[in-house]
Amino acid sequence: MHRTALIILAPIVVATAGELAAATLDESPKNIIAAQIRDQGYKCDSPQSAVRDMRASKPDEDVWVLQCEDANYRVRLIPDMAAKIERIDKGQHGDK
Repeated sequence: MHRTALIILAPIVVATAGELAAATLDESPKNIIAAQIRDQGYKCDSPQSAVRDMRASKPDEDVWVLQCEDANYRVRLIPDMAAKIERIDKGQHGDK
């Protein structure tokens, strides 16, 4: 009887724990990239959006345009290295 109850309840407990973890960790690109640039000394307390720049991106080198409340940044993410960050004017999304 107890074994049957555990088998029935186990998926419910796992599903609830997964939903709780997803709700507490907002791992959207805008939040991940904003955290990265804050770690490197740039201000982005309220990220609004992050759009991948497909034309500027290369294999193993993604480029994102991050829009924050007070500034926009072009962020080049390279594995195992610090991000290359360039502050850009609002509305400027083309490659320099």
